[in-house]
Amino acid sequence: MMTTTTPASWTASVHRRVLPNGLTLLAQRDRSAAAVAVVTHVKAGFFDEPDRWQGISHVLEHMFFKGTPTRGVGSIARETKGAGGYLNASTSYDRTSYFVVLPSQNLETALDIQADALRNSTVDADELARELQVIIQEARRKLDSPGAVAYETLHEVMYDVHRVRRWRIGFEAQLAGFTRDDLIGYYRSRYVPERTIIAIVGDVDECEALDAAERKYGDWGPAEGAVDRSPEEPARTGVRTRTLRGDVAQAEVVLGWRTVPPLHPDSTALELAAAVLGNGRGSWLYRRLRETGVATSVSAYNYAPTELGTFTVGAEVEPERVNDALVGVAEAITTLRARGPGAADLARARTLLRAQWSRRMEQMEGRASALAMAEALGGIEILDREYDEIETTTVAQVQSAAARWLAPESVSAVVYLPEGRGSDLDVAAVEHAFAMRRELTLTAPAPLPHTAAAPIPALRLQHHRGADVYHLALPGADVLVRRKPGVPLVTIGVYAPRADQDPPGKAGLATLATRAAVRGAGHLDAAALAFAFERLGGSLGSVPAPDWAGFTATVLADRLQDAAGLLHTVFTAPSLSDATIDTERRLLISEAEQAADDMFRYPFQLAYRAAFGEQGYGLPVAGLPETLAAITAADVRAWHRDALLGARPLVVAVGDVEPARAAEALGAIYAALPAHPMAPKAGTLGWAVHPGQYAARIVSRDKAQTALAMAFPGPARRDPARYAAEVWAAVASGLGGRLFDALRERRSLAYTVLAAAWHKGRAGALVTYIATGPEREDEARDAMLEELAVFRTTLVSDVELAQAIAYLAGQSEVHRQAGSAVAFEILDAWLIGEGLDELVDPAAGYRGVTADAVRAVAQRMLDPDIRAEGVIRGSRTAVAR
Repeated sequence: MMTTTTPASWTASVHRRVLPNGLTLLAQRDRSAAAVAVVTHVKAGFFDEPDRWQGISHVLEHMFFKGTPTRGVGSIARETKGAGGYLNASTSYDRTSYFVVLPSQNLETALDIQADALRNSTVDADELARELQVIIQEARRKLDSPGAVAYETLHEVMYDVHRVRRWRIGFEAQLAGFTRDDLIGYYRSRYVPERTIIAIVGDVDECEALDAAERKYGDWGPAEGAVDRSPEEPARTGVRTRTLRGDVAQAEVVLGWRTVPPLHPDSTALELAAAVLGNGRGSWLYRRLRETGVATSVSAYNYAPTELGTFTVGAEVEPERVNDALVGVAEAITTLRARGPGAADLARARTLLRAQWSRRMEQMEGRASALAMAEALGGIEILDREYDEIETTTVAQVQSAAARWLAPESVSAVVYLPEGRGSDLDVAAVEHAFAMRRELTLTAPAPLPHTAAAPIPALRLQHHRGADVYHLALPGADVLVRRKPGVPLVTIGVYAPRADQDPPGKAGLATLATRAAVRGAGHLDAAALAFAFERLGGSLGSVPAPDWAGFTATVLADRLQDAAGLLHTVFTAPSLSDATIDTERRLLISEAEQAADDMFRYPFQLAYRAAFGEQGYGLPVAGLPETLAAITAADVRAWHRDALLGARPLVVAVGDVEPARAAEALGAIYAALPAHPMAPKAGTLGWAVHPGQYAARIVSRDKAQTALAMAFPGPARRDPARYAAEVWAAVASGLGGRLFDALRERRSLAYTVLAAAWHKGRAGALVTYIATGPEREDEARDAMLEELAVFRTTLVSDVELAQAIAYLAGQSEVHRQAGSAVAFEILDAWLIGEGLDELVDPAAGYRGVTADAVRAVAQRMLDPDIRAEGVIRGSRTAVAR
C-alpha cells in the first residue's frame, strides 16, 4: 500500500492510495459546500468492445443500478435518494464513470452503495431483457437528435477501421440479442480493481475518506483485466463528404480532422485553437457566422480520448446557407494555419479556458472526475501540467499545430439536411471553399475597458446573517453579495423584475431586446463587447425569463469591478440599432423553427400552449416565428425603456470575493441609477383548461419515437403548497421513483420518464414526460394516467415520504456547490419568492410536508380532465441508419 500527497495548484492536498489489489483511491477536501462526490472510474468503454459486443459498455452501465444479492431492483437509487443524493453514470470511448453527489455526512452510505454495485452486480437475465428495451428506446431517441446523428456520422466518415467510427450506443438488432453471458463476460473481464479508480472530493477529511473507502474495496480480489484493443487506424489524406436527409428543420454541418491523443505535445495548442475559433462571442466563427446571421450556432472542439484525437467544427444553418458556412469555416482555418491567432485572440482564449477549468473544478463531481481521468492517463499531475500549458503555449505553437493537423486535404464533412431543401454536399464544394485561400477580415478588438472605483455617499450595508448575504439598498437598485470560496470566480448579474409579460402577438420581445443588447452598448460594438467580457474570463449572457430579464456573466474574481461596469453599460445604454435588431430577429426565428426538432423541450412547449393559451406562460419566452416577425425595432427600444430602465433592478454577485468590498464597488457603479421603489410581487394567472376540457396540441413527425408531455395546474412560486408538490415530484420521478419503476423498470416503455413541479411567479404546473415507440403511445399515456391516479387516492408510504424529503433537503445543500446556482437561488427568492429568509434553511418547507399534504395536492391538481398535453407523434416503426 502506498499513500502520497501531491502539492500542486489543482491537485494540492490530493491524497492517493493504491490498494494491494491494484485499485486506486483519490481524495481531496473541498470546504466550499457541505457536499461530497464519489466517482467510480472504470477504464473500459466503447474502445474496449469487439464488434460482437458493440454497445455493451453502455448496457452494463444501465445494469450497474439494477441490483446486487443484498439490494433488489431500485434499492440502489432509493437508498441514495434517502441519503439526500443523486446518482448517474456515463459511458465514453475510453471509460465508464459512475458518480453520486450527496451531503458530506453521508459519505459512508455512498461508499457502501457504490462498492456493492461495482463489485456485486447481479446482471439478472430477466432484468436485462427489460432494460434492453429501455436502451433501444434511448437509441431511438438518439436517432431523433440531428446533432448526435451528424457528429457520429462524421466519425464514421473520418475513420476507416478504428472503433471510434462505430455508432457508439449500438444498433437495435444487436442490442436486442445481448445475453446475460455476454454481460457477465464483459463485466468480469473489465470491471477489476486494477482498472478502477475511486475519486472522492468534498467537505471530508482526506485520510478518513481513504480509510472508509479501503474498508469497502480492500478485500476485492485482484484480477488481470482483459485487453482487446481497437485496430490501429492507417494514415490517409483526401477530402471525404456525406449527406444525410431527414425530418429536420435546420441543416447541421460538421467538419472534422484527425488530430492527436491527449498527452501529445500539440494537444493543448489544439485546445487553444478550438477556443480561438469557437469559444464565446468573441471567437472567430461566432463573429464570422453567428454575428452576420449565417448560422444560428457555431462550435469548435478538440476531443482527445486516450489513443486518438478529433478536431471538429460545427454550425446550424438554414439549408440554403450551407455553402456560406463552409466558406466561413474555411476562412477561419486558413487564417489559423497561415498566421495563427493574434495576441489578443490568444489571451482571450487562455482566459476563457482558465475560467472553464475553474467552473469544472467548482463542482465536486467535476473535480473528482477530472482527477480520475488524469490518473487514468498517467497521474493526477497531468492536470497541473495541462493548466500550465494553457498559460505558456505561444501563438507560434498554435499556428504550427493548426498547420500540421488541420490540413484542407484531410478534412471530412457531413451535412444533415431537411428533405427537399438544400444541395447535397460533395467533395468539390469542400475543396473549393478551402481552395479560395481567403483569410478572415475581422476588426481588431478594442482595448479592454476599465471601470474606475468611484466614492459613494455612506450607505448602510446590511448583513442577513442567516442567509449570509450582504444587502446594499441604493436609491435605484438593490445589491446582494455572498461569498462563495473554492475557485477564483464570481458570478454577477443585473436583473429587472417583469411587471408584464410579452404581448400575446409579440412573444419573444424580451428575448429579442436582451439578445440585441449584448450586440453592442456604449462605445463598444458586438465584437468589442464580447472581447471585453471574455478577457475577464467569462461570456456575457442575456437572461430573458417570464418573471425577470437581465444580463449575467461569470468572470475571474479579481475582475468583478470591470465586469460590473460593462454589465451596467449593457443594461442602461445598449445600442439597439435597427440592423442589430433585424439580425438577431432572423436568428431567433431560425432557432424557433429549429426548436421543433427537440424531442424533449418541444412537447413541453406544446403542452404549455394548450394549458395557458396564446399568452403569457403559454408562449415560449424566446417567441414563435410569427410573433417574432411582428416585433419592430421601435417595440424593442420601447421595451428597454419601460421594462428595464423603468424598473428597480437587482444586482447579484456570488463568488470568491470579500462581500463588503464587493458591495461597495458595485454600489459605486449602480448608485447613479434613478430612484425606483421596489415593485410589488405579481399576482397569479389562471389555468386556461377548465374541467372537462382536456386540451392537446399534437404534431406528427417522421421520428423514431413519440414524445408525450402532460401538464396539470400546480402551485405558483409563493404558494405554500409548492413544497408538497415538489415532494410529490420526488416520490414520482428519478431513479427509484414510482413513475420510473412502473413505466421504465416494469414495462420498459421508455428511456426517459420524469415528473416535476414547475413554479413561476404567476402560475405553476405539475408536469410529466415520457418518450416511447410510436406503436406504444396509447399504452404509455394510459399507464402514466393510471399511476398518477394512485397519488389521488392513496397516501404515499412513510418510506417514500422520508426518502423524498431527505433527497430534497440534501439537494438544497448539494446544489450550492456552484456560485451561479447560489446566485440564482438569491435572485429567485428576492424577486418572486419570500425574500432572503428562504435561504436560511431551504429544507424547512420540505420537512413539514405530510403524506396527507401530498395526496391533497394530487387530488386537487392531478385531475385528468383538466390536463394539457403536448405530443410529437413519431411515425417510424423501424429504426435504421
